[in-house]
Amino acid sequence: MNFTGKKILLAEDDKTLNFIIRDNLEEAGYTVTAAEDGETALKKFNDEEFDLCLLDVMMPKLDGFSLAKKIRENNEIIPILFLTAKALNEDKINGFSIGGDDYITKPFSMEELLMRIKVFLKRSIPAGEENEELTICRVGHFDFFFDNLTLQKGEEKRTLTYKEAELLRYFCENPNTVLSRSDILKNVWGSDDYYLGRSLDVFISRLRKYLGSDENIKIINLHGIGFRFNAPIERK
Repeated sequence: MNFTGKKILLAEDDKTLNFIIRDNLEEAGYTVTAAEDGETALKKFNDEEFDLCLLDVMMPKLDGFSLAKKIRENNEIIPILFLTAKALNEDKINGFSIGGDDYITKPFSMEELLMRIKVFLKRSIPAGEENEELTICRVGHFDFFFDNLTLQKGEEKRTLTYKEAELLRYFCENPNTVLSRSDILKNVWGSDDYYLGRSLDVFISRLRKYLGSDENIKIINLHGIGFRFNAPIERK
């Protein structure tokens, strides 16, 4: 799977870490535009097109969470990965609640960072290479287009974040089935992590809100176990 040439916006105020990350990403074949503060990163984002954003949480002028909010105002699709030294659960949940897709806690290995990036860039795979996975389906009264990250009901159309779309796809691939939290996290995020488990509830709440107008769709919380996605599904 080749992601050579994919463009990444890196916002990291630590000059040394900024250089190390940029150097490793470029060595892996990515095109990197780097900034050392949030305001500069926002300007670069508005001036260019990117495939993924790596945002440090603690930055001068504009912090990573505030930067992510501004990015989401103009682009609901681009994956956002937070780089954070914070270990508090509330900070991780805050990152997800404003539209972030994942986080990586410092210190981290370059191998881990590269693996996380590849997970988010999978949506760039040409059509047909993943023909075993669901890409279009009817969910109750909604049409779900995974490749376009779109959920549509009649004339109403909503653009999902990549992780929202991946979670919905996983539910649609396993309808009316008891799914443990661990299984969901491993299949959607690739890791059964405590903080991701808490943040999963944020994504579940979003999907319930998006699908709430169809009473035939229910995401049932099974206390201490996981969830069951009850919905009529028609694959296309």
